[in-house]
Amino acid sequence: MKIPFFDYRRQYKKIKPEIDMAIKRVLNSGKLILAEEVRNFENNFSNYTGTKYGIGVNSGTDALKIALRALDIKQGDEIITVSNTAVPTVSAIREAGAKPVFVDIKDDYTINEKLIEKNVTEKTKAIVPVHLYGQLCNLQVILKIAKKYKLKVIEDCCQAHGAKINGQSVGTFGDFGCFSFYPTKNLGAYGDGGMILTSDKNLAEKCQALRMYGMKNGYYSKMEGYNSRLDEIQAAILNVKLKYLDRWLAQRRQIAKFYLNNIKNPHLILPPISNLDNHSFHLFVIRTTQRTKLINYLSKNGIGYGIHYPRPIHLQNAYKFLGYKKKSLPTTEKFCNQVVSLPIFPELTSKELKFITNKINQWLKK
Repeated sequence: MKIPFFDYRRQYKKIKPEIDMAIKRVLNSGKLILAEEVRNFENNFSNYTGTKYGIGVNSGTDALKIALRALDIKQGDEIITVSNTAVPTVSAIREAGAKPVFVDIKDDYTINEKLIEKNVTEKTKAIVPVHLYGQLCNLQVILKIAKKYKLKVIEDCCQAHGAKINGQSVGTFGDFGCFSFYPTKNLGAYGDGGMILTSDKNLAEKCQALRMYGMKNGYYSKMEGYNSRLDEIQAAILNVKLKYLDRWLAQRRQIAKFYLNNIKNPHLILPPISNLDNHSFHLFVIRTTQRTKLINYLSKNGIGYGIHYPRPIHLQNAYKFLGYKKKSLPTTEKFCNQVVSLPIFPELTSKELKFITNKINQWLKK
């Protein structure tokens, strides 16, 4: 048996007639950029999350960057976030001209809210909590800290589509919620795409201008902006997929539950899950001190895997100038050497799941 880590084609086959019809509708419309499909998806996704405004952009990276720009983040400002994340979280902060200040993480892989305050300085302007792997940050405490120090909060929800806290969708707690629709996401396009959520009309209008060269009407830029537009074809695809999102989330949670109940290998550390129903399970991440052996074993047995992420950002060459050294963020560095992501996309079969867990339980068994 050969089991991929992810395969969008399985999902596509199930909804192929709807997807093909949506693409055909766009191609026949004569409008490919910022037209009806984008407007519909912006409305549909903002309604789904309970937000007033959605602004479609070309990626989750640009969603973060434009949100920061809309908040007037500038050169020299400091943004508190984590190093255990995808590089785009940090590259967006840098593109906005600001400096990322890293806080270590907890056992659930999210920012350790108890360490935030000691990193607040007079230059701190915002916090970017990352809901990593679909696991939610402790927003209740983070929002209190932000209020105390008058900081903005931009939620990085690129791995948390559909996750909720007490019935409220992530991306709706802070000043902005930023999402990616990269193909591997819980709600994935067939190319790049992103969304900014806010309930502030002025901020929404500013983001709309920033995604289109800083223009509001015609060929006149009122501010420096970008070319960052969600295109009509991707929006049409996402409009089809959005109505299936809750069903797919339920399937992801069932797979996670199966793993949690059936993986019994003492050499592995399963993810700590405080609330299964709040987690969106973009990824199912286990840990081991013998990662190289494990991934070689998985490969030998035809089981796909991922490593999210093998090198913390503060120790990557591109970000040496920030001045962090080894052991600066001990938990982050420890986990980056141990994490392995198992397949968790909704189209996995029960036969495949049993095969994966059986093989994992046999690993290193005497």
